[in-house]
Amino acid sequence: MTRGLRVTTRGLVHIYRAEGHDVAALSGVDLTVAPGEVVGLLGPSGAGKSTLLTLFGGLMRPSAGRVLVGDHELSTMSEADLDGFRAAEVGLVLQGAARNLLPYFTARQNVDFAQQPARRAGRDVPPPGEVLELVGMDGAATRPLGSLPPGQLQLAALAVALASRPGLLLGDEPTSQLHHSSRDLVLDTLHRVNREWGTTVVVVTHDPDVAARLPRTVTIRDGRVGGEGRSGEEYAVVSADGSLPLPPAAVDAFPPGALVRVHEIEGVWTLVPESGGLQDG
Repeated sequence: MTRGLRVTTRGLVHIYRAEGHDVAALSGVDLTVAPGEVVGLLGPSGAGKSTLLTLFGGLMRPSAGRVLVGDHELSTMSEADLDGFRAAEVGLVLQGAARNLLPYFTARQNVDFAQQPARRAGRDVPPPGEVLELVGMDGAATRPLGSLPPGQLQLAALAVALASRPGLLLGDEPTSQLHHSSRDLVLDTLHRVNREWGTTVVVVTHDPDVAARLPRTVTIRDGRVGGEGRSGEEYAVVSADGSLPLPPAAVDAFPPGALVRVHEIEGVWTLVPESGGLQDG
């Protein structure tokens, strides 16, 4: 069984340079994903979800803060070590199946090709047929990719990401643009990989139906962790600096700049807006 990898970030910051300006995609993310968890990253476009996923995979280096995956602190690793880490321990499904596949190969040939770096490094990898069976594609392993429907192409992309039996599987919108039946097939496969291999799974999604099938969700707002969902319950998350992002429904009651009294009575904490309006600034 695969050893699922723990993912931990502390004070994670990532800044892009865009049109002559610095843009903070992430502004201090503190997050832990336990080994073998299945977690969805939610939030509006531009919130930093895909950036966070990319940093998990070691494809970029953070501007500040720490990213630890298993025993590796990614921000201190050399490029050669990062290449070896990704080849052996991380599977990545980019948005859009075609970006993950060589179109002139069959699904089996794609998986075999993806395994070559791990083989050259002397690592044991599962037979391509085993990987394709796990994702439910053993019956279409040798068919031309051009003859496969979108759902099957997405499963082929998932098989490529799983080629080296990674401890961490990252998916950027792996069910986007799929019909319900194909979407459910991909989700079933993600859960099966997690159950049978123990792989840690982290996916970005905008689809509320997908989020509802994930045991834990983390909402990213304005580059920070803004909330979590566990087993259908929604929670706010206290940041390392003590700040508490309000859920969207509470923003109208507590707009930015509002003065709020914090009361504790017999272990129950309440927030009471100060009658007098916004803080002078």
